[in-house]
Amino acid sequence: MGVESPQSDADLLQAVRKGNAAAYGQLYERHVAAARALARQLVRGAEVEDVVAEAFTKILDLVGRGGGPDSGFRTYLLTVVRRTVYDRSRIESRQVTTGEIELYDPGTPFVDPALVGLERSLIARAYLSLPERWRAVLWHTEVEKAKPAEVAPLLGLSPNGVAALAYRAREGLRQAYLQMHLSSSTQQDCRPALGQMGAYVRGGLARRESKAIDEHVSGCEECHGVLLELTDVNRGLRVMVGPLIAGPLFGGYAAALAKSAGAGGGAGGPARVLGRMRRASKGRLAAVAGGMAVCVAMAGALLLVSDEKPIKKPATTQVAQPPVSQRPVPVPVPMPSEEPPAPVPPKTGKTPGGARLRATIDPLGALVRARPGIVAIRLRNYGGSPSDDLAAFVRLPAGVTLVPPLRRGHGMAVSGPVGTVDGWACRPVRGGARCARAPLEAGQGTAVFLRVLVADEAPEGAGPALRVEAGSVQVKAQAEEGVRQTGAPARFATDGKVAVKAIGNSLLSCPEERAGCVEARRRQGAQRDNDLWPMIALDQDDSSDTSSSSAAELALPKNSQVVWAGLYWSASGERSGPIKIRPPGRHSYLTVRPSQVTRRELPLGPAYQAFADVSGLVGNARRNGVWWAADVPTEEGVSRHAGWSLVVIVTDPAQPYSQAMVLDTATVVGGKSRRVRIPLGGLSPAASPARVELVTWEGDADLKGDKVSLGSGPLTPEGGDRDRENVFDGSSNGASEMTFGTDVDTVNAELGVDPALTIATDKDVVLFGVIALSVRARS
Repeated sequence: MGVESPQSDADLLQAVRKGNAAAYGQLYERHVAAARALARQLVRGAEVEDVVAEAFTKILDLVGRGGGPDSGFRTYLLTVVRRTVYDRSRIESRQVTTGEIELYDPGTPFVDPALVGLERSLIARAYLSLPERWRAVLWHTEVEKAKPAEVAPLLGLSPNGVAALAYRAREGLRQAYLQMHLSSSTQQDCRPALGQMGAYVRGGLARRESKAIDEHVSGCEECHGVLLELTDVNRGLRVMVGPLIAGPLFGGYAAALAKSAGAGGGAGGPARVLGRMRRASKGRLAAVAGGMAVCVAMAGALLLVSDEKPIKKPATTQVAQPPVSQRPVPVPVPMPSEEPPAPVPPKTGKTPGGARLRATIDPLGALVRARPGIVAIRLRNYGGSPSDDLAAFVRLPAGVTLVPPLRRGHGMAVSGPVGTVDGWACRPVRGGARCARAPLEAGQGTAVFLRVLVADEAPEGAGPALRVEAGSVQVKAQAEEGVRQTGAPARFATDGKVAVKAIGNSLLSCPEERAGCVEARRRQGAQRDNDLWPMIALDQDDSSDTSSSSAAELALPKNSQVVWAGLYWSASGERSGPIKIRPPGRHSYLTVRPSQVTRRELPLGPAYQAFADVSGLVGNARRNGVWWAADVPTEEGVSRHAGWSLVVIVTDPAQPYSQAMVLDTATVVGGKSRRVRIPLGGLSPAASPARVELVTWEGDADLKGDKVSLGSGPLTPEGGDRDRENVFDGSSNGASEMTFGTDVDTVNAELGVDPALTIATDKDVVLFGVIALSVRARS
């Protein structure tokens, strides 16, 4: 005897349209746990059931009038839940009337102001272009990670049928993604490779065709990025589509849904379900209308009413996001008006809402063996009242320890202790750290950055973990990435209304008396490479005490403050040492000694990169003006380089709320290592606008093929020749002439799904030194 298969969501929706009230009860039973899981991330207490009931009733009204979903009920429901909370908060602030809300039919995902840009990403656009049934199976199996047996009743299929449908949907997603790349401004020589990329990923190409794709991708950064996304569309779905549908708190929703699924929790029969919806909606006053029989049958059970009482919305508070510094400098800055915090749960009567915390923990850049690094903890109170005192317990991976504080020397701290920043006090404990802070106000965020040291033999594996307790409230977080063998750890990090700036210049140049040198210094002619000249010291200042010197102009935003500044210098040769620096308005140089020197071997000999923290010096200097640098140890001769760069992070009231960090790596790119990928862990999700400052040594203007990418194809530098096929062309911010062997470039782009900076060079060999970037943060 056969077993009757349960009706799919599409069948139930069709039955509802024909007037079957019990069918809607079954839909409620299937999806109410997901609605509650998301609502609990956005509101609390009795408001959860209010929002859930209102969302289900809105969909019923829409279905009764011929609208609503056809088969993808879950994603439609989550969109309505989020929109319901958002609209309620707008009503409280008198930004919209209830009449306007009733006209809303969320046929497309509601884009939270905190997530603007996600819907423009190619993976999200490709997903939204798929048939609704394909979107539904991908959402359940890939985004929510449900098993085929759990999804089967929703789609009216067997578990094997779900697996087969998911396979077809993933292939359809890849094809849609490729088609969007092909329809964009793709270079002509990329089209054949992109046209075969789907079959390449499936392993469906002949060996000769696969080899052709391999060769093309190895030299094309844009197609390399496409291949990475195609081979991991599941990650793209969770990173991009998950937050697009479920909002900024997608991670909390997914965890809560998994927990509710594990605990079972059926909702009872249809009559009991409808009774619960009626009780949850008690006190509201907006009748569900509709011309179809289903609306008449259920109008009594699903009565909506609007609360007539005014609801006060907690005031937005300032967010103090401190930098990592030897002398911690809190940076209190308000959230930008165009990017408001997530909706604060409404409060009824005089009973305040409780605190709701969301926490993240991530290595910044990467945790690399035998290198110091930074682990960022970010915490936000989405609730309606202050939290209790905060206690954060950090578990670090094996071989990773907190950097202990050291004494101050010559008026400056010589190490980066974990200190009291933004009210946080941290101390090392066995296996990690314990941090404490006073209560966090409603709507407020905070961050603390832990300096750590990674042992030489630290094992790769799980990332740092975090548990935060505030009275009865407890949240946990785990980083996806742990210790890596390669990458670049963060030198410094901060959150706030901040921006990055970098300037620099060369300290070697061609002999001015030689024919063609004057033109080359003006970036003209055909001899713009240091390989074509016997490089000699460039001495441009008015001091007889220096043998080499050059200048660059620094212009900081109005009303800005210096948060951090680092001085970098590099030159050919075995010997390293101090540099002389002269701030604007001073008549004499100061000697700055390096706190770290990294040596590398280039094709024509050794070179070094040196670093010193000059935050105090830059912070006390005149805001705008010309900086001079002089007399770094170097060697003269053909193919030699010497130069310097000043990298600064400043507050900027005109900027949106951002995350900023500096990574220095001193990595050789070229020769055997034609492409180097540097992970940018701990940043915002993809589709976030980023400004990046790059410091590179030994670039040649007339050797083309130097490219940089953040995952969306080659980027065009703002200075020099502005050629995306030749980024390292001997140009530096703050200097107008040719800066032989020194490049300080600015590029702008959106972060990819898996944020990373890729540097590639075909002919040249460069010493890639520093990345400083600021990226708009997601609330």
